[in-house]
Amino acid sequence: MSDAPIIAPLPPPSFLARADGVRLAYRFAEGAGPLLVFLPGYGSDMEGGKAQAVFAHARAQGQACLLLDYSGCGSSEGRFEHGTLDSWRDDAVTLIHHVWPQGKIVPIGSSMGGWLALLVALKMPERVAALIGIAAAPDFTAWGFTDKQKAALQTYGRIIEPSDYDEGGMVTTLAFWQSGEANLLLEKEIPLECPVRFLHGQADDVVPWRIATRAAEHLGSGPIDYRAAM
Repeated sequence: MSDAPIIAPLPPPSFLARADGVRLAYRFAEGAGPLLVFLPGYGSDMEGGKAQAVFAHARAQGQACLLLDYSGCGSSEGRFEHGTLDSWRDDAVTLIHHVWPQGKIVPIGSSMGGWLALLVALKMPERVAALIGIAAAPDFTAWGFTDKQKAALQTYGRIIEPSDYDEGGMVTTLAFWQSGEANLLLEKEIPLECPVRFLHGQADDVVPWRIATRAAEHLGSGPIDYRAAM
């Protein structure tokens, strides 16, 4: 018999229309604060295992939790290729204000979601109680693309790379890459004072684990805990 925890099925998503009419999908669990906000990685959504585990934990503890799909991802409307780091950050902020207009939050970001967690926290620092990054990938437009890929983006406006998660390949647009370059964090101080926890496997072959230590070095004076696992 498996010892894996049993995670209850997620409830159907709710929707909130942005100012431009695009409907954003989300799931919200009522409960005590601070609000846990799970931010998925690039091309991912709130159906993933990490999102479900956070939601199940929150419900079991009676804690408020928000799962969300960025525009063009998962159950949200819009086109994935129209998404940028700025627009997805703003999607998250819009949904946070909608379900939790007051009170503290804890952004929890996986991979690109870890970058967005930092950007969301910088957007509303007075409301952030703490922050968690799971294999966080801030600045991956700077370190995650070869010179050849960057040249192709400039020439064609997009690149499509093989992906284990999408048979059609993973699309990266020039607009997304440029938004990443405009939101780089690892070459300057990240002015956050909240407690931060970075969790990163040292065998990670997608996001180098030293990205987490670089991010920790640039954070403000808040308590920082970096934990690596083999």
